[in-house]
Amino acid sequence: MLSIEDFLKFLRLERNYSQKTIDDYRADLEQFELFFGKLEAGLSWKDVDADIIRDWIEQMMDKGNAPASVNRRLSALRSYYRYALKRGIVEIDPTYNIQGPKRKKVLPQFLKEKEMDNLIDPKMWADTYKDVLARTIIITFYSTGVRVSELVGLDMKDVNFVTHELKVTGKRNKQRIIPFGEELETTLKAYLQKRDLEVGENEALFVTEKGERITTSQVRTMVKANLAKVSTLKKKSPHVLRHTFATAMLNNKAGLGSVKKLLGHENIATTEIYTHVTFEQLKKAYNEAHPRA
Repeated sequence: MLSIEDFLKFLRLERNYSQKTIDDYRADLEQFELFFGKLEAGLSWKDVDADIIRDWIEQMMDKGNAPASVNRRLSALRSYYRYALKRGIVEIDPTYNIQGPKRKKVLPQFLKEKEMDNLIDPKMWADTYKDVLARTIIITFYSTGVRVSELVGLDMKDVNFVTHELKVTGKRNKQRIIPFGEELETTLKAYLQKRDLEVGENEALFVTEKGERITTSQVRTMVKANLAKVSTLKKKSPHVLRHTFATAMLNNKAGLGSVKKLLGHENIATTEIYTHVTFEQLKKAYNEAHPRA
């Protein structure tokens, strides 16, 4: 039988999955192996059938796991069995026709235009390195819609001030080019001048006061603290700024296909969630303005 480690090696070497995704797959598959191992002594991956998988899903839901978490684990199991089926290790894929729990559609949270203006207003920030770094990072999120993992991985060589383009390395090491405007150019140049003067030159674009590449955890903490100054949103993460970028683009008549490419989405359906946001805004405006609404 195909071992979990062999499968993960395939994901890493042939599918170019990130280490985080591989770690998630390992945890999901090991959890399932532990589950069916307790059902009956000697039960193997080849013996697993659809009923066992359904029982696993039911157990996870009973424990209060969110549908999104359950579906993610089921996705890992599907990938594992499809791989085994293609290589003739199993004759039947027990995940075939298994339906995961329905996910409640949650609209992305985003900042209103006025809140965003207040957040990046220079008068709101001090001239310290810490503040200049934080403001620059927030404007980068808002101007490009990059993911937090993509932002912390940016190097100096990825910024082209001549063509006003940012080279971003996304999921599975796929690269894309994102254009940026004068506001981000001015902000980045001011930040780099201060960084080189107070911290020193660096290969990484965004670094801490100690000259170390900034981490995703540090960025999350930074963004959360500053979003709290202008917004009452329950969620205050870098992803809110990514949502704000996408919503602003669509509200200003950008095409869905263009926004998909800028965000690095593989499927247009992922991008379409933002059209629901703009439609909800239209409904709200209608209800507030129309005398017969």
